[in-house]
Amino acid sequence: MKFELPNLPYAYDALEPYIDEETMRIHHEKHHQAYLNNFNAALEGVKLQKEYSAEEIVKKVKELFPQDMQQTVINNGGGYINHNLFFEHLGNANNEPMGKIKEDIIKTFGSLENFKTEFETAAKTQFGSGWVFLVVDENGTLKVIKRQNQNSPLMDNLTPIIGLDVWEHAYYLNYQNRRPDYVSNFWNVLNWEKVEKNYQKTLKN
Repeated sequence: MKFELPNLPYAYDALEPYIDEETMRIHHEKHHQAYLNNFNAALEGVKLQKEYSAEEIVKKVKELFPQDMQQTVINNGGGYINHNLFFEHLGNANNEPMGKIKEDIIKTFGSLENFKTEFETAAKTQFGSGWVFLVVDENGTLKVIKRQNQNSPLMDNLTPIIGLDVWEHAYYLNYQNRRPDYVSNFWNVLNWEKVEKNYQKTLKN
């Protein structure tokens, strides 16, 4: 198995002024690529019973790999799939929630504003490097969670719908230590049409 770096569905400067071109280019071509390279390297020579998606590998890491390999797969496989989700759902085409995801966010959190506040608070208070996700749990309930480093919600049987990277490499060139500003501006570059499509796939599974 060998995984590839997905092309961005938009130009590197498409998210300006909220995320600058240089940050996007370095984030995608250097950081994302490095996680991918290390993930593929970790899988070299490993014989699995069948071909798995990258998401399945990370989700089942404790079943598929010996203990001394698991953290490498989590760090790099998690970094690969977390960044896939992050980059895929950026864009500036549809900045307003729509469809079933909007309906269920309001049902779960009381309002879109309440959801955004909870999500932003989680992102702003994540200590050190990590991520904030909107996930669906095994009961189909939406939740906001934090994860350190490149840990994936899939490892806890949670399906990520939205992921926000709060590692410093995601924002430091433009925002320096102003993570709260970066987090607040996330809504300006989140493509809700793509979020809705991702959510619909989750509901069908």
